[in-house]
Amino acid sequence: MTPYEQLRIAEIGNSDGANQHDAPTREAAEEAVRTLIAWLGDNPDREGLLDTPARVVRAYEERFEGYDEDPVAHLQRTFEEVEGYQEMVLLRNIEFSSFCEHHMLPIIGVAHVAYVPNGRVVGISKLARVVESFAKRLQIQEKLTAQIANTINEVLRPKGVAVAIDAVHHCMTTRGVRKPGVSMLTKQLIGCFESDTGLRHEFLSHIAKT
Repeated sequence: MTPYEQLRIAEIGNSDGANQHDAPTREAAEEAVRTLIAWLGDNPDREGLLDTPARVVRAYEERFEGYDEDPVAHLQRTFEEVEGYQEMVLLRNIEFSSFCEHHMLPIIGVAHVAYVPNGRVVGISKLARVVESFAKRLQIQEKLTAQIANTINEVLRPKGVAVAIDAVHHCMTTRGVRKPGVSMLTKQLIGCFESDTGLRHEFLSHIAKT
C-alpha cells in the first residue's frame, strides 16, 4: 500500500472529524439535558424526570457509537480463495437507524450494498458493519450513501461499488411539512456500476424486488 493510499484510508475512517475535539464530561452532558427539560417548561427535579438526563446520555452513547468506530478496520480482513468469482456481490435490506444532523431526529431505513470483486472478497457481515459505523453518527442521507460507497471502494479496490439507501426522515414526517409515508432514495455508483448500463440495471432490479 502506497503512502497516499494509507493517507486516504485514514481520511475516510475519520471523515467526520470524529473525536478531534475535547469532549465535555458526562456530568456536563447530563446537565445539558436538564437545561433542555427546563427550557421545555418541565421540572427536571420531579420524580419522573430525575434520572432522565443519565438515561438520555446512555442512550446517546449507544445511538452514536459510530464516532468511536473505524469503518476501515471492518474491511481489513479479506479472502482471495474465491475460485475466480467475479460477479456482483449484493447485500440487501441492511436495516439501520441514524439521526439527522439538522434536527437530531431519526432517519430509519435500509441500505443495499453491492460490489464486484477484483480478486478478493470480504465477509458480508463487514459490509453491514460499515453501514452501521457511519449510520451511528449525525448524518444527512446523501453523505451517508457516499461514505459507505467510497470507503468500500478505497479499501477493497473492487471493479465497482453500488450503494442505495431508502429511508424515512422524521424531521419531515413528524414535524415541518408532516408528510408521513414519504421516503428518500439515494444511490452512489462507482466503477463498473457507473460505466456498465446492464450491471447498473441488474443492481437496481434486484433491490426493487425487496
